[in-house]
Amino acid sequence: MQTILVASSKGGCGKTTLTTNLAAARAQKGRRVVIIDADRQHSSYRWCARRAEHENLPGVLGMDGPPSQCFDRLPEGTELVIIDTPAGITEYQLSPWLERADVVLVPTLPSQIDFDATAEFLDMLCGNARIRRGKLPTGIVCNRLKPWTYASQEAMENLRELSFPIIGGLRDSQAYVLLTGLGKSIFDYGSELVRRHQDDWRKPLRWIARQS
Repeated sequence: MQTILVASSKGGCGKTTLTTNLAAARAQKGRRVVIIDADRQHSSYRWCARRAEHENLPGVLGMDGPPSQCFDRLPEGTELVIIDTPAGITEYQLSPWLERADVVLVPTLPSQIDFDATAEFLDMLCGNARIRRGKLPTGIVCNRLKPWTYASQEAMENLRELSFPIIGGLRDSQAYVLLTGLGKSIFDYGSELVRRHQDDWRKPLRWIARQS
């Protein structure tokens, strides 16, 4: 079983988008996926509930609660656990989730404000012994990119100065917002437009697979 922790202290950077689409991508491959929603807003948890209403989609189980309770209640045969954490999470709150994680994903947006917040959060992560020793793989995913703009290009250059790898960039699209509200993902469709967005995920999915 692989456990992926999606975390950032910055709100609105795409943690739930990353969590739900990653879960759907793996579920579509036949894997048994559980999302643990540690955010009081329960956006991922509600996404799982809405997804269960679609009989033609592979389900993703949603859970909430503290780490000890959640992992004790995991169904037998669970192959992937993804933890969606809240904005503003402190080092103390993050610590028990880090203990359970095999991989950490840090989403960010292409702006100087988000770059600064991400840099501070990564500095906090470096206080974790496993991350500091390179025993807990940690990667950055840049969300809502507009690759043709100077702002997005500059943001990617700035992120490369950080001490963690950029494992992927997801282009800006309202499709993520609309599909999340329906309990769906871009991996549940096969149109040409959606396939272009799916291509953005190839690099992060490969990176995650290598960590297992």
